[in-house]
Amino acid sequence: MRQNPERRAALLDAAIEVLAREGSRGLTLRAVDKEAGVPTGTASNYFAHRGQLLAQILRRTRERLTPDPAELAGPLDTVELLRRLLGRLRREPSVQIAVLELRLEATRRPELREELSAFLAAELEANIAGHLEAGLPGDRQGVELLYFAMQGLIVDDLTVPALLDAHPVEPLLGVMVERLLGVMVERLLPRRPEE
Repeated sequence: MRQNPERRAALLDAAIEVLAREGSRGLTLRAVDKEAGVPTGTASNYFAHRGQLLAQILRRTRERLTPDPAELAGPLDTVELLRRLLGRLRREPSVQIAVLELRLEATRRPELREELSAFLAAELEANIAGHLEAGLPGDRQGVELLYFAMQGLIVDDLTVPALLDAHPVEPLLGVMVERLLGVMVERLLPRRPEE
């Protein structure tokens, strides 16, 4: 197996694009080669089989979505952190769509389901620990509820954004934090024109 990290990352990025655009059925090593603009057979030098490629795509999605430490510097509140998370996902929608495709594929592949479950459980635990260690409001269960609520909002935002037209996301973030973590949040409501 070849070990050029830059080439591996480029192939995984190409795989993410294929998976997001074509779905799981369209994800082949040959399609990855074509998307990456490399000679046919290159991906097979990096990934022994499609199952290995799927597992490594998941890790690459998290690398791409991990915030820059500067983005987390300074005093931040929970609503601002959620706003920034949503912003990252909106800037790279194919990454989160690829994760949704991996979740669907995991329903048909027990080995991927096991790996995906362990990976996402570790991610959830890291999110909870990070939230609590930062001294942000709420307890463990509140952070869990916030995580799962955000997952639903993210899916709708990426897949059927028109659904949210009648439910503006900005105020919803504040309400989620208030209700799930039990803290008051300054509302982000539009101002009324003065009479």
